[in-house]
Amino acid sequence: MPEVSISIIIVSWNALLHLKTYLSSVWEHSHQDAEIILADNASTDGSAAWVSEQFPEIRIVTLEKNFGYCGGNNRAAIHARGKYLLFLNNDVEVTPGWLPPLAEMLDGDPRIAAVQPKLRSYTDPAFFEYAGAAGGFLDRFGYPLCRGRIFFTVEKDAGQYDDACDISWASGAALCIRSDRFREIGGFDESFEFHMEEIDLCWQLWNRGNRVRYCPESTVFHLGGGSLPTDSPRKTYYNFRNSLKMLYKNSTPGNLWPRLLSRLALDYIAIIRALLTIRLREAGAIMRAQFYFLRSLPGLRKKRKDLSIHRVTPSDIPVLQPYTVLWHYFIRKKKTFNQLPNTGI
Repeated sequence: MPEVSISIIIVSWNALLHLKTYLSSVWEHSHQDAEIILADNASTDGSAAWVSEQFPEIRIVTLEKNFGYCGGNNRAAIHARGKYLLFLNNDVEVTPGWLPPLAEMLDGDPRIAAVQPKLRSYTDPAFFEYAGAAGGFLDRFGYPLCRGRIFFTVEKDAGQYDDACDISWASGAALCIRSDRFREIGGFDESFEFHMEEIDLCWQLWNRGNRVRYCPESTVFHLGGGSLPTDSPRKTYYNFRNSLKMLYKNSTPGNLWPRLLSRLALDYIAIIRALLTIRLREAGAIMRAQFYFLRSLPGLRKKRKDLSIHRVTPSDIPVLQPYTVLWHYFIRKKKTFNQLPNTGI
């Protein structure tokens, strides 16, 4: 088979309504430049049959069970022919000309391993979208934020982030990555199950000497919130649990334990705050996340040892920012990304 530049992979599980709403834009604005693969996680709503009938040229990888985002993408990637893989959520509407700028950015520098387009909200198109906005970052303790979104404050897109730049992580809602780098890493860590798997992946890319970039010339619109509701204790559990796993796996040796112990202390403060405000399910979710992390340390220690063989960067500076976003957001009331400092706490 001839090589293609980009393979778009869309994982779906019982999301026929999303496919009917968004897939036509992906086909219209992408099929000339890319192959499109639907990874069907054993849906029972007729998704695969509908796609096969409406878009016969879309390749369908039928999986025997629901492997989730990580497992579905990992298994579909085996069938992809593109030198670049573009993992796209099934609730994303793309725009004309969105693919060439992503490919051009990757073509222009072999050190760039992954790129992300601008993500704006499908329901409120003038605003950035929560899951990725204009590129993801991590503060010094591993709390994620975006250009255009800090915690629950989402900015309106007024062109303030229309410059291309290196970012800590690219959103899994629309993540374009070199296929060889993806396979070298071994794909997404399926033990994450939900949330932060793309941050973990991008941190590994940085540790191996690669770069991750934001491409403002490409824009997509993301519905978001489809897997777990924002206020779900389950979402809280996975966010806190996977953040600790990610810090342990990827931090440099000299910074690991000071950072991890500080983060655990901050998580205990979050538990106390939740208890004081009678958010008992949230407090329980954070405690369960910590218990899980402590129980999983033996396995994580082996993963960390295996990953250290490939590390070439001596510090975490390319990934972790020097400030503490909790301090600036909640105490100093800095609500937008461009208000945050370049140095200091």
